[in-house]
Amino acid sequence: MTLTSYSRSEHLRSLWPWLPLWTVAALLAIFAHGPMPLYSTRTLAVAWEMWTQHHWLVPHINGEPYSEKAPLLFWLIQAGWAVFGVSDVWPRVLEVIFGGAQLVLISLLARRLFPARPWMAKAAPWSLLALSYAFLFGLQIMYDVLLAVWTLGALLCLVPGARRTQPRWWLFGVCIGLGLLTKGPVMLLHVLFPWLLGPLWSDAARAQRARWYGCGALAVLLGLAMLLAWAVPAGFSGGDAYMHRLFFSQTAARVVHGVETAEPLQSHARPVLWYVLSLPLLLFPFFGWPRAWVALATLRRPLEPGLRFALCWVLPTFLLFSVIRGKQSYYLLPELAGTMLLMCGAIATLRERRPKLASTAWLGTWPLAVGSLVFALLLFLLPNLVAGDYLHGEWPDTTAPYSRYFAVVFLLLGLLLLLRGRGELRRLAVAGLVGTLALNTLFTLTMWPRYELRPTAQMLGAADQQGRALAYYGSYDGQFHFQGRLTRPLVELRGEAELTAFAKAHPDGLVVEHPHALNAQIMRYALLVQPFRSTWLVVWPATTLAALRSGATPPEPAQPPQVYGADGGRTRAQP
Repeated sequence: MTLTSYSRSEHLRSLWPWLPLWTVAALLAIFAHGPMPLYSTRTLAVAWEMWTQHHWLVPHINGEPYSEKAPLLFWLIQAGWAVFGVSDVWPRVLEVIFGGAQLVLISLLARRLFPARPWMAKAAPWSLLALSYAFLFGLQIMYDVLLAVWTLGALLCLVPGARRTQPRWWLFGVCIGLGLLTKGPVMLLHVLFPWLLGPLWSDAARAQRARWYGCGALAVLLGLAMLLAWAVPAGFSGGDAYMHRLFFSQTAARVVHGVETAEPLQSHARPVLWYVLSLPLLLFPFFGWPRAWVALATLRRPLEPGLRFALCWVLPTFLLFSVIRGKQSYYLLPELAGTMLLMCGAIATLRERRPKLASTAWLGTWPLAVGSLVFALLLFLLPNLVAGDYLHGEWPDTTAPYSRYFAVVFLLLGLLLLLRGRGELRRLAVAGLVGTLALNTLFTLTMWPRYELRPTAQMLGAADQQGRALAYYGSYDGQFHFQGRLTRPLVELRGEAELTAFAKAHPDGLVVEHPHALNAQIMRYALLVQPFRSTWLVVWPATTLAALRSGATPPEPAQPPQVYGADGGRTRAQP
């Protein structure tokens, strides 16, 4: 066997079993239910409108240029549609591919950063796949998982390999450019500090500072050139307003005002400590693992280059994102990989420098085991609590029929976490992954009908094919466009005057309303009623809704509305 074939076989064996396990779990979870509103449905709506209207250069949503995101993810979706046909299958498979690529890249990064610790290349992907938030958010058809791939790819180009000590600067620039084409200038924030602080962790940067910063600056310019190669012609094609939002207000609004879009209701302004308070969510289940915290707390100088790299990446980036006013928990998704590198490196250092403390039993996974067992007990008792009127609400009522089956799952996971001995991190990772998959399955069986927009989307799609005008009372986020295969925009109605004008201009038009509660008029005159989260979606004939809002009595409908219950099934209307 040649050295090359041996190396390749070794690399393939190193992917076992974490990559197949994660892939199976991700495919089961992402196909358990339909696209989640409003994240996935909005991304699909933009890709669909670009596809149907042939807007290859400028993304569009509801008939308007969409300046919030760069087009790379939309192009990848459309490339798959060109080969496999239009459906939501390819975009979901694409997200699974992105997630798997993250795991492979963090393994390669750990192998380069910790060449004397082979355990790190195995532990890093196990730790990353265990993160519940990252797994669940990876089920969304969104930009941030792809952004994390380009971030890890760029940083992999910075660190030295076994045969090459100098960074691969042109690949570093290409990865930056692809990240910029995925989500815009925020890509620079994810790779900025490992490069700027290079002398703190890289021998090449300390030895040749001028070359390090000069080549790095050229790589950044290469990435920016890739972005401008799209943005400049797109700006001229999209018009003055689109160009202004694309180049100026869109990014500045996030940084200064915390605004996600031009709509003031979409503000994501948060306090400075918001990310600190989000750490239990972002780092679960490791937030409840004492060994991880003790390992991090006992880190002392001198630190090996891999740990210094992780610190130079995670800490300043976390502080920078904390200062920026616009915050969402998924903005830090790329840094979760760096956090896992830091945690695993700290555990390896603890085992080497303080083996007696590292082997202490009370640092094990017992807090998570206790939590899993308590949750299993709650699930087992839930049917009795509901039957005895001790618990009320939609979640207990819908969960009770399934809860004892899932109680067995969390009982077994709790017992797994109580085991001691070698392989603690792997057991924790398996428990985290399986537990998250179980919760996603439970959500699908119980709460998903309140997120399923298919009934409304199908009615609107049929009306669109008939040439009837469609409108939405309020701000519309494209949630019906892909599932309904709509080919024309919905008119956004901001008040009764606009509603009346729309009804006069389009007497056969339909209007979607989003009330917080149902009333007798809805159950008598509407065309369709379905739950949505904690509220409702109602489809009206435009003339009927306009008449009711003006105080008039509309004609009696020919048939009662289609009413969908919280379980997703149709029920008979009760006027």
